[in-house]
Amino acid sequence: MDWRQTFYQILNLGMIVSSALMIWKGLMVVTGSESPIVVVLSGSMEPAFYRGDLLFLTNLQDPIRTGEIVVFKIKDRDIPIVHRVIKVHENEKGEVKLLTKGDNNAVDDRGLYAKGQFWVKKEDVVGRAKGFLPYVGMVTIIMNDYPKFKYILLGGLGIFVLLHRE
Repeated sequence: MDWRQTFYQILNLGMIVSSALMIWKGLMVVTGSESPIVVVLSGSMEPAFYRGDLLFLTNLQDPIRTGEIVVFKIKDRDIPIVHRVIKVHENEKGEVKLLTKGDNNAVDDRGLYAKGQFWVKKEDVVGRAKGFLPYVGMVTIIMNDYPKFKYILLGGLGIFVLLHRE
């Protein structure tokens, strides 16, 4: 391969990566969510959602209601939680607080919240589930559970893009 072909392949790889980032940022703007797509990582929401389901989220300004499935973050935890709202509390100042529970769990989520936290605040909500694709997120779970598989897959895709000629 000559240097022009190599440069073209590297440029092609850069365009693929930047296109993916632009699509992600566009979804963030359209949905109003910092993470418009999430993967269900546990069985706590069965039978509504199973481990590996891919959820599509929105975080628009309409009020959150009891029964909706929300994705929220807890202080000092990296991974967001996907659970159903079982109680909505609004005080006289208009502050909204939520109590959540996994459909497959026996008790509410107060044991999962940060120490001293009894409610999820509206600003902790990443988004609300509006749709899903079953088991599509299993690839993400496998890559997290087996990091070597992730490096082999990503390395193989990178080599394919660099060596593939059009």
